[in-house]
Amino acid sequence: MATLSPRFLFSKGIVSQSANTPSVTSFLETHPGAYTTSRTHKDASFVLFWERHLKRLVDSVAILYNSNPQLLFGPNKTTSLSLPSLSSNSPLLQSEVRELVNSSMKRVLPIALKERSEGEELSITALVSGNLEKLSENESEGLDHERFGNGVFDVSIYIGTYAPTVFGIEGTGAHLAVVGRGRDDASAKYSDWVRIRKSLERLRPPNGTELLLSNDGDRILEGTVSNFFVICRKDNDEAKGRSMHCFEVQTAPISDHVLPGITRQLVIEVCLSKGIPFREVAPSWSESEFWAEAFITSSLRLLQHAETFSFPSSWESLNSKSWEEISWKDKHFEEGPGMITTIIQKEVMEKAASEGYFLS
Repeated sequence: MATLSPRFLFSKGIVSQSANTPSVTSFLETHPGAYTTSRTHKDASFVLFWERHLKRLVDSVAILYNSNPQLLFGPNKTTSLSLPSLSSNSPLLQSEVRELVNSSMKRVLPIALKERSEGEELSITALVSGNLEKLSENESEGLDHERFGNGVFDVSIYIGTYAPTVFGIEGTGAHLAVVGRGRDDASAKYSDWVRIRKSLERLRPPNGTELLLSNDGDRILEGTVSNFFVICRKDNDEAKGRSMHCFEVQTAPISDHVLPGITRQLVIEVCLSKGIPFREVAPSWSESEFWAEAFITSSLRLLQHAETFSFPSSWESLNSKSWEEISWKDKHFEEGPGMITTIIQKEVMEKAASEGYFLS
């Protein structure tokens, strides 16, 4: 019998570690809230970009609180309340969420670190949910809505093991397939998306690494759990060489309703600092003949180069019951990451070392 990898869950003040602990996917599907996921690096010596994750988590909490509180507190639970607006810049909100998450981390992370095997990395998911009962009590008592120390938010920390893919090794590239429409609002990272995206799994090809989204059957927005980038050759006489100025890095803008991914922002910063031509525009499948390289980014993968890209021959065919009923158009990239992808990955990893949340 195969041995399950250790899973650790801190929720409602209790640390759970047992074979009955659900997977992180199952946990998120059944618990509302804003969440973020990071992982350890260098044999669990530090957590990647933790400060950036905390900032986005606060932003996601404020966005859900203001625009869709059901995603934070749970479905059909806030209709009787009149919620005042909330700013992610509120010092009280920022300090409360940070304190709750970091104190919860301190309860479970040392246990996970002690139990892990040497060389093993840990994935860390922090979920912030709204507590409707406490919110109602505060409202009835006339408490300032920005005073969240009265239990308005609950925090859960889920820790599992993670085996990072080694960048650049043959056979480690991503196989991407466009399978559905983009989400209505990706400005916040919320757990209900984990449930919603399950319906797309029926269209995942057997070797599919990640499923991509498009609203018009041409412009690629993002992946279900990643951001998507292409390195496009410039279509002019100046683009006949191999310098990085002969190319342009492209990814969909936030205004196209894509997630403001942590690693996405890092890639943008690297391009700007290194003078790599960059434009926020959704990569167009109709211009894929100019795609020289492609990669996806996420907080766990960081950056993974693409080996293949599959697009449905007919957009209407995405109503099919399975991937086998779809005729695909395929684009193959050179084996291994390209020149621009490699430069960006190297710089991102250097940032990882300088922005790590060290554990010792």
